[in-house]
Amino acid sequence: MAYTNFRNMKLQYLFLFLCGLTLFSACDSKTEAEKIVDKAIEAHGGESYRNSKVEFDFRDIHYTILKTPDRFEYIREFADSTGNVVDLLNNDGFVRTVNGIKIDTLSEEWIGKYSRSVNSVAYFAFLPYGLNDPSVFKESLGETALNGEKYNLIKVTFAEEGGGEDFDDEFLYWIGTEDSLIDYMAYSYHTDGGGVRMREVSAVQEVGGIRFQNYLNLKPADESVSVEKMQELYEAGKLELLSEINLENINVQPLDK
Repeated sequence: MAYTNFRNMKLQYLFLFLCGLTLFSACDSKTEAEKIVDKAIEAHGGESYRNSKVEFDFRDIHYTILKTPDRFEYIREFADSTGNVVDLLNNDGFVRTVNGIKIDTLSEEWIGKYSRSVNSVAYFAFLPYGLNDPSVFKESLGETALNGEKYNLIKVTFAEEGGGEDFDDEFLYWIGTEDSLIDYMAYSYHTDGGGVRMREVSAVQEVGGIRFQNYLNLKPADESVSVEKMQELYEAGKLELLSEINLENINVQPLDK
């Protein structure tokens, strides 16, 4: 009986050891870029992203954002000459209603434009949470210094399948080596004429456990330059202020678990 108990204990310890080894191997298999982004997501909100509905105003438009690992729903609401407009983008696609009536006459071109517009605001507001989506490729470009601070520089590209219409956009993120916070980002895009931008954090609000950041939106004189040139141009004072990205009236509602 004692031998049997001892043997069972040995098997239990062996099982726990193998489970721990498997978990360690899974964690250790992550790339350096993935580990850095994981830390950034935790520093900016972590679990709160996955269990919250977020509302805010941006340029006189009201947004409602919900994003979980398996579904998303982005809503924007505003009034114009046609009435009260509600745009809904979710896993099923895009729908626009005006005064509560669904608009069925939108062309594919306009559906694409509206979808990109809604998705863009949601994407930036929820950064860096979306950087772990399956369509995202992350690469570490090493450490760099900017304005006297040290950063991990991460490059992000997207898979064509699942990456949306703007899958060929490229992003750079400056993530603090000490605090894992994103203070700067730069990106190139090809839709609507294309261009390149750099954003610098101008203000921070923490609501419901999530860090929301406002930005100065900067552009170079020559928008055909590569996104990798943006730090050099920023440090040389060769970027001009194009606009400000400010989120207002932020409200975070925890979801029922």
